[in-house]
Amino acid sequence: MAANTLSFSPISLPSSQSPKTKSNQASQSLPSSSIYGCKLSIVLSNSSRFVPKYRCSTRATVTSSLPSAVKREGVTSEKIPKWSARSIRSFAMAELEARKLKYPNTGTESLLMGILVEGTSTAAKFLRANGITLFKVREETVNLLGRSDLYIFSAEHPPLTEPAQRVLDWAINEKMKSGDSGEITTAYLLLGIWSEKDSAGQQILATLGFNDEKAKEVAKSMNEDVNLSFK
Repeated sequence: MAANTLSFSPISLPSSQSPKTKSNQASQSLPSSSIYGCKLSIVLSNSSRFVPKYRCSTRATVTSSLPSAVKREGVTSEKIPKWSARSIRSFAMAELEARKLKYPNTGTESLLMGILVEGTSTAAKFLRANGITLFKVREETVNLLGRSDLYIFSAEHPPLTEPAQRVLDWAINEKMKSGDSGEITTAYLLLGIWSEKDSAGQQILATLGFNDEKAKEVAKSMNEDVNLSFK
């Protein structure tokens, strides 16, 4: 059976984009197909232009400070203690948890979930060791605050509620009072949540068995977890 030849010509460019010089063409043939009995001839042309696609890499920038509503007169930024990497990551996870639940704000309950999502701090390990897990906190959050409207989408960075903002300010103040030159760890965040009485986060902690005695245990590890780095 005679073999048929199919020819694929290159895509021609508009006259305004065509090169002035005559392009060279090369022809490549594929062997006859035993199924169709056709011989394919592919014509290659250097006039075809390919635009490579580059994927840009994105680098996340993490700062050493979190939102503060307190103006400290006479205190320079260098004297204000820095947050540890785990604390900053816990805060970022708190915002993400608020968005997952489609809450318009990042509250103390979200800060608590953020500590557990980050998961590597001494505070998070202490909570898990005492039966306070992310799933339990999330369940209690929904029981206490309810579910958000299905069609509501939170902002990329849901603003802090007043209790949540006071938690951050409490942590900074307590660190400054201690006179320690280290970073503000997640233990400060956890104790700040516990200090904010009647807040959602404090109520959830109490429901799950956290109390003043356990808070004293956490206080013993307030200056740990300072070795994690984003470098």
